Amino acid sequence: MAKPTQTTPETRSVRLLKVGEQVRHAISEMLTRQQVHDDVLTAHSVSVTEVRMSPDLRHATVFVKPLLGLDEEVVLKALRTHTAYFQKEVAGRLKLRFAAKIRFLGDESFDEASRIDALLADPRVLRDIGKDDEDAGEGEA
Repeated sequence: MAKPTQTTPETRSVRLLKVGEQVRHAISEMLTRQQVHDDVLTAHSVSVTEVRMSPDLRHATVFVKPLLGLDEEVVLKALRTHTAYFQKEVAGRLKLRFAAKIRFLGDESFDEASRIDALLADPRVLRDIGKDDEDAGEGEA
C-alpha cells in the first residue's frame, strides 16, 4: 500500500503528536518564565498554539500567536533571533537523539476562524440557513 503524500492530522503518528506536544510545552514554559532574555519577548505574551514535527523528528514547525495578534512580525523576528537557544534547550529538556531544527511561523488559524464566522454571520447566509430549517420542518409534519 502506498504511503499518503500529504501529512494531515489523521495520518501523523501518535509519537509525532506526543513529541510535538512536548516541544510545545517546553517552548511555552521558556516564554512564560521569560527564560529568553529579549525585550520584545518580555513585553509580549506569546501563545504557542501548535508544533508539527517532521516524520524523522529533525524539524519542528512552531506556530505562535502574540496576545491579541499585536506586533506579530516583531515577535516572530525576536523568536527567530533566538532559534538556536530554543533548539538547545528543547533538546536538553526532552533528551531527544537529535536537536530538532525549529522554525517559527505565525498561526493564521484564528484569522481563518474569524473570516468563517464573518461569512456565517452574513445576512444572506443566515437567510439561506433559515430556509433550509423551514423546509426540514415542513417535511417532518
